[in-house]
Amino acid sequence: MATLLRPNKGGFVRAVGLGLFIRDYLKGLAPFGSPTIAPEKGAPQADIFYYYKLALFRTYAEDSIGHENERRTKAGKPIYTPEEYEKRLTWHMARTPYKLTACRYHSFINYFGMLKKLGWLEETGEEEKSAPQDYYEGFQSRIYYRLTKKGIAALDY
Repeated sequence: MATLLRPNKGGFVRAVGLGLFIRDYLKGLAPFGSPTIAPEKGAPQADIFYYYKLALFRTYAEDSIGHENERRTKAGKPIYTPEEYEKRLTWHMARTPYKLTACRYHSFINYFGMLKKLGWLEETGEEEKSAPQDYYEGFQSRIYYRLTKKGIAALDY
């Protein structure tokens, strides 16, 4: 009898690891096409999450194009040119459902909180007004975070 292929406890591996993405983003390395930031200034949680989701969308779209190119090769057609590849990438990214790619904001906040408890992230002291503050008094500001020396020195695993 065949054994089913399934993930070990913890789920499937993502193409973009959240912890590594956060660390590289806050180091200013611009992972997976995200914008470069100043490491000493940091970034708010919502921005980090947004660029993480974009990285997931991009890898999902690139995988889809890879499958298309495989089918094209089997059919005897040439693979996409760089221009066609970019058009297909844009097409796939625009049509990827938001919830299809993993990581919900609540899960991200929990993960981010664990990194703070480990002492790998710290607040920079800089805040900016968030959009809901225009309508609701007492709503939380956007707090900037950066890596600590302990967070920079953390190993990949």
